[in-house]
Amino acid sequence: MSLKSRKIIAVANQKGGVGKTTTVINLATAMAACDKRTLIIDSDPQGNASTGLGVKQEDRDKDLYSVICSNTDIKSSIKKTIIPKLDLIPTSPNLSVLEQELVNIEDREFQLRERIQEIEDYYDYIFIDCPPSLGLLTLNALCAAKNLIVPLQTEYYALEGLTQLMKTFDLIKINFNKDIKLQGILLTMYDKRNKICEMVAADVRNHFGKKVFNTVIPRNVRVSEAPSHGQPVLMYDISCPGSQAYASLAGEIINQEKSLT
Repeated sequence: MSLKSRKIIAVANQKGGVGKTTTVINLATAMAACDKRTLIIDSDPQGNASTGLGVKQEDRDKDLYSVICSNTDIKSSIKKTIIPKLDLIPTSPNLSVLEQELVNIEDREFQLRERIQEIEDYYDYIFIDCPPSLGLLTLNALCAAKNLIVPLQTEYYALEGLTQLMKTFDLIKINFNKDIKLQGILLTMYDKRNKICEMVAADVRNHFGKKVFNTVIPRNVRVSEAPSHGQPVLMYDISCPGSQAYASLAGEIINQEKSLT
């Protein structure tokens, strides 16, 4: 597989509750359904991506924390999921102390990148679920990634947080990872009956233009229910609007790449 065909995508927003983990789980599932070999790296100490894919706490003895801090072989930390072609490197609450342990380590920003290099040839897509902060865990993800997807809830204060994230993105591009690109901003939890949602969506599109995905993720109760069943929404209810939106997003990203080749 050529370097161009490998995609390492960080999904980040320092604001919580914007649909970041939901996007990672369901976009990765949609890619796997498109016959793409896909890996999720759960880099959020809350571990919601691991839980949402049905991986229990007792099955996370070899997790991202042990890979980075205890030199566990990254290949041995990879878990098969219930979705064919979709693997997971889980996390545990131990990851919450990782930032403190990395502070005095040389090249602390590149610890995740170094580990991913050992396995990236095995996958078409690697998605990194970042924590809702701009600390060392997110910095490691952005230094390892080739692309950034930013889920953005269509609410009044959305643009304020986005401005801060874009400043951080620009600094990382200058100082740590010149190759990273903004793949797109994804509008989430959209309700067409809500005028605020319409206004925010229009403002974001006016400001960022083609960097905003055409696909919009609607507010959908089935998307909210799926994690409690340890399933992506595409397995829980493939016909619901949320599932259809994530399938559409996967197609949009694949078509983006085809247009660049």
